Amino acid sequence: MRRSPAFSLCCLLAGFALAGCVGSPPPAAESAPASPTARATATDLDELVADELAGLEREYDATVGVMAVDTGTGESVAYGENRRFGFASTIKAFAAAVFLQSASGAARDESVRWTAEEAAAAGHAPVTSQHVEDGLTYAQLAEAAVRVSDNAALNLILDRIGGPAALDDALAELGDATTEVVNDEPGLNTIESDSTEDTTTAAAFTASLARLLDGSTLSPADTALLVDWMSDNRTGDALIRAGAPAGWTVADKSGGAGPIRNDIAVVTRPGHDPIIITVLTSRNEPHADFDDTLVASAASITLHALDHSNS
Repeated sequence: MRRSPAFSLCCLLAGFALAGCVGSPPPAAESAPASPTARATATDLDELVADELAGLEREYDATVGVMAVDTGTGESVAYGENRRFGFASTIKAFAAAVFLQSASGAARDESVRWTAEEAAAAGHAPVTSQHVEDGLTYAQLAEAAVRVSDNAALNLILDRIGGPAALDDALAELGDATTEVVNDEPGLNTIESDSTEDTTTAAAFTASLARLLDGSTLSPADTALLVDWMSDNRTGDALIRAGAPAGWTVADKSGGAGPIRNDIAVVTRPGHDPIIITVLTSRNEPHADFDDTLVASAASITLHALDHSNS
């Protein structure tokens, strides 16, 4: 594992400018925090949600990791934020962001082709399987990876940016020394209990997503484009979006594999700055199916805690 740098989640939020597959359960071990200076001690909000989130773990026989930060006030809520989970398809949002950062103009409009066998081997490929004959541009592939979680689209975007190792390096440049990107689809969904490959923590993903969207990494236009793709993520309606209070808007990227179900999101309340939230879950029984309601319930508990703290 890479050595964690000492950067503060609170610092990176200061200039914030924003108004499927089969796998094994992730390791339960705690990881070193992605931002040691930001989460030195538990907050009152952590204690407020701890009993309810622990209750969800018992109810669903599951493990939960949550980290949410109010970008306006800097207040945060965390539970199991340093536990490792397989990230599954949530990684597609980060791959798309790195693509936007590294390619511009004509490079985004370059057409790419693939075979039917490549699309089938990747697993879930609702868009790429329909465009074997005519292909798509890299920009269209990045959009398909985020909006409909197309696995083959992710693999092609990874090829364009330099592979999983390049994405891992890009996250490290954001200050994320925790997330480990090793495989593409569908291999990234198979998590060995004694390995940290293709895993992350809620603390790491929340910090990385905040950094991607704070105006220091992507241009304003690309930030808006990524959020637009996440706003119409068609696989996330039953997750954080379902747990958010009425009238709140949610731009998210979901992930799921076997017992693992995750969601990362930018959540905006009317009249308030956005909240960046990560919810990672895994059923404790290796052969159990994931449960969307667990993610929605964990998000609801967390978001209501932040909302009440500012009311």
